[in-house]
Amino acid sequence: MYEGISHVAVLGTGTIGASWAAYFLARGLSVAASDPAPHAEGFLRRFVENAWPTLERLGLHPDADPNRLTFTADPVAAVEGADWVQENGPERSDLKVALFEQISAALPPETLIASSSSTLLPTAMQVRTHHPERLVLGHPFNPPHLIPLVEVVGGEQTSPEAVDRAMRFYAAVGKHPIRLMKEMPGHVSNRLQAAIWREAAYLVEQGVVSVADVDAAVTQGPGLRWAIMGPIMTYHLGGGAGGLRYLMDHIGVAKLWPDLGTPEMTPGFEKALIDGVVAEAGGKPIPEMAADRDRKLVAILEGLR
Repeated sequence: MYEGISHVAVLGTGTIGASWAAYFLARGLSVAASDPAPHAEGFLRRFVENAWPTLERLGLHPDADPNRLTFTADPVAAVEGADWVQENGPERSDLKVALFEQISAALPPETLIASSSSTLLPTAMQVRTHHPERLVLGHPFNPPHLIPLVEVVGGEQTSPEAVDRAMRFYAAVGKHPIRLMKEMPGHVSNRLQAAIWREAAYLVEQGVVSVADVDAAVTQGPGLRWAIMGPIMTYHLGGGAGGLRYLMDHIGVAKLWPDLGTPEMTPGFEKALIDGVVAEAGGKPIPEMAADRDRKLVAILEGLR
């Protein structure tokens, strides 16, 4: 169906894995899911059920069917017959290395294995993988069933052809994959988030602004522009007719860099941040806030169309 892929195995069905499963089902693929945790199947099926109306609103593939989902606690059984494997286990290198060794022995060499890992690098994860040339990073942005971005990169033993296939597959199913030219801890988007998070925490630590207002400084300001274009293109437009060249020559877009801070994350400051965000939430439970976030994400996605 997509690059010859019609059946996907999703290993690890927490929030990220369940979201991937819902998305693949919505794109007309069949999904075999696996997770050893108690009650994992119930969580997965509830997640898919709750996400389905939103996926319907965004547009389903003609073959989309939530009933094309199967579940087993055994990852080897789950990957049997799979054309693609999307792994979403805990961020522990030892667990992933062992899992990839186990499932790769049961897969034909041409079946790609993609990890959703947000911090671990493919080179570290593929050390005991049978046919390590087919292991890639396919890191989504949360929640994967709504956010288009997928970061793709191979490890030292990954073949360029595997990365090419991963890019084509993710694009074919409606994602927006970006190709990293080399491995980097945290990849791309998480590093960008970490940079903003660090400065946001520093401004709170220095008594410049409250937790609620530093969040508002993003959501009511540059965050609105960033939904349309990235930070470099935003600066390009900010330079008017002269573009980014004008800003570099006359404004000095890097002049604040030396003054950016690194806050000391003491227990007291951690508590202040947590208390601040709890106050900002105003007593709303996280599931309610997540549902509100998803409704607004859908509105943004529809607007960008």
